[in-house]
Amino acid sequence: MTSSADDTVAALASGAGRAGVAVVRISGSRVPEIAAALIGGLPSPRQARVCAFVDADGVAIDRGVALYFAAPASFTGEHVLELQGHGSPVLVDMLLARLLELGVRLAEAGEFSRRAFLNDKLSLDQAEAIADTIDAGSSAAARAAMRSLEGVFSREVNALVEALIELRVYTEGAIDFPDEDDIDFLGDGEIERRLNAIRQRLETLRGQAAQGASLREGLRLVILGAPNVGKSSLLNRLARRDTAIVTDIAGTTRDVLHEQLSIDGLPLTLVDTAGLRETADPIEAEGVRRAKAEIEHADHVLLVVDDTSGLGCDEQALLAEIGNRCPVTVVANKIDLSGAPAGLRRGQDYEHIGVSATTGAGFDALAAHLKQAAGMNEDATPAFVARRRHLDALSRADAALEIGHERLVVDAAGELLAEELRTAQNALGEITGAFTSDDLLGAIFSSFCIGK
Repeated sequence: MTSSADDTVAALASGAGRAGVAVVRISGSRVPEIAAALIGGLPSPRQARVCAFVDADGVAIDRGVALYFAAPASFTGEHVLELQGHGSPVLVDMLLARLLELGVRLAEAGEFSRRAFLNDKLSLDQAEAIADTIDAGSSAAARAAMRSLEGVFSREVNALVEALIELRVYTEGAIDFPDEDDIDFLGDGEIERRLNAIRQRLETLRGQAAQGASLREGLRLVILGAPNVGKSSLLNRLARRDTAIVTDIAGTTRDVLHEQLSIDGLPLTLVDTAGLRETADPIEAEGVRRAKAEIEHADHVLLVVDDTSGLGCDEQALLAEIGNRCPVTVVANKIDLSGAPAGLRRGQDYEHIGVSATTGAGFDALAAHLKQAAGMNEDATPAFVARRRHLDALSRADAALEIGHERLVVDAAGELLAEELRTAQNALGEITGAFTSDDLLGAIFSSFCIGK
């Protein structure tokens, strides 16, 4: 059957497998006739009714509860019927087969949420928050996703869009009536004041979004350093289990190891790498090559050094090679041997943290530092959850406003400022779905659960 937005669709909305209760959701214009054939007619809206779900011969497939939500007062904005039956996979399959006989199509991944978005029941970021709520890996992430679902993020974005529209109207009015009352609207400072206020609000929102994205997606931490400085011991200590093999033999780690963990709700991907050194061993040399390649994918680098010797020429060369590609923290390991204090040390160019992978000293400070690097405050949960595409849209809006400010202050070109304001507005509109493409919608909703 060819998919169409006008189809009536159905899917199992509860988890697959044996359970006490299974929920099958049906949405579309044909719900009333489907209900007539399956359960003898529609229940009263929003009132549960116990009934039998029957096959074509009137024989009961199952017996359970039916709930009807009339359009447009439903999740999808369409007629919705929810059937709550026994959680037997066999009964669920029989019920879905009966719905197919009645002309219902099985829903695609995320189709219910997509219909809710297309029918203006949810903004695009709210629809994404449904999936983020389901996928939340910590209580902090779940709370942030719920705030997004409740519209916290979209309200902030919409408020910025409204401010941009007002500034566009004011700017274009100044362009159209340059000699009105002999007032220089472009040069009187009012437009620049409004523009700066918008840029400040956008900067605050970008910080909140970055924090929310870190909570959702976490940080990819790449551990680099010379052989035998304690990289694998650091990984094991952070993971709280013996993930990597640790020996006194230089070059023990020859490949890239990945470990997923969470620190106070912050998801982390730790990447342990081979010790960086010149070697004639082709296997170890390949490990070194792969270690350096991981820098390109890192959100943050932990450069581990032996605190008894400190930063050497090789480490300085590596820091120069990393440059501005990503933030770097120097982890000074083996303070149990050097006698240096644990915790944060302010370096000239990089923050240093003294730790002992053997005793665990300094690891509380390291955890707090990583949370701060991800934008997580000690006393606050992110205001909402965000995705990389949201960060990209906010970044493009900020870039447009920066250019617009230059066009206003340097060039006194109101027309060019107005165009940059429009560009910023469109970028923000991509977050809520005011401006979007079918390809983007397909990519977003294809990652959802079936039945959501």
